[in-house]
Amino acid sequence: MVDLPSVRRLEAVGFRAWPAASVQYDGSWLIRLTAGHASKRLNSVNPLDPSDYRDIPIRLGKAGKRFADYGRPLTVRQTPLTPPQLIAYMDNEEWAAFGHSLVLTADLAEREFGDGIDHLPIKDVGRFVDARILIGKEEPQTKPALTEIINAIKPECGLFLFEDLEIGPTAVSLVVQDNDLAGIMQFAVAEGVRRKGVGSALLDASLRWARLKGAKKAWLQVEAENEAAVELYRKAGFTEVYRYLYRTPGA
Repeated sequence: MVDLPSVRRLEAVGFRAWPAASVQYDGSWLIRLTAGHASKRLNSVNPLDPSDYRDIPIRLGKAGKRFADYGRPLTVRQTPLTPPQLIAYMDNEEWAAFGHSLVLTADLAEREFGDGIDHLPIKDVGRFVDARILIGKEEPQTKPALTEIINAIKPECGLFLFEDLEIGPTAVSLVVQDNDLAGIMQFAVAEGVRRKGVGSALLDASLRWARLKGAKKAWLQVEAENEAAVELYRKAGFTEVYRYLYRTPGA
C-alpha cells in the first residue's frame, strides 16, 4: 500500500530540487516545461490529486499545445497521485509507457558511516557541470541549460566531484538539502571506475554532508532498468517508496 502523504511530500521536494523554467497549473495538474533541457522531469504533466479527473481530453489537448510551443512531445508523468480515470484514458488511447523509475529513501538519523574520508563539496558550478557532461557522455551543448537549472535551485546544494590525476573526473553527485530531507541528484560514475568502490564512496560522502546539514532522510530517483545503480542504493540502505513512469500519445 503506497503512503500518499509521503508521495506528495517527496514529489514537492523533487520539484524544488530540479526546477523547471516554466511552471503552470491546470487544476492540480502541474505542467513543467524547459526549453533548454530535454529532461523528462522538466518537461511533463504531473497530476497531483487522484480525484482531479475532469475534462481529461480537453485538458490534455491544451497541455499538448503548450508542449508543442516548446518543441516537446506531450508527456504525462504517471505516479500514485495520477487519477485512475486518467490512467484508464491513456491505456484506452494506447499511450506509450517508458522511463519506469523508482523513488527510494534512506534513514540518516541512525546511519553508521564508518571511517571513510570526508569530502567537501565544491563551489564551482561550471566545473561540476563539465564533469557531469563528460561522465554522462552528454552533448556539450547542454551545459548552459544544466548550469541554469543548478543555479535556479533554491534549497542549499552540495556539489560533489571525485577526480583522478590520470583520468580526470570519475564521479559526481548533487545533494539538495531541503529541511529534513536531502535529495541525491545527478549521481554518475565514470564507466572505467565502476564496481571499484567509487560510487559507494561518493554516496557515503554525499550522505555524510546531508546529515551534517540536518537531514534525517535521503531520497533519490533512479530508473528501474539501471540495475547497477539500484543495487548500489539498496546496499546503502535505500528502500522503495513508490514508482513512476512516463506516458506519451501513440503506441
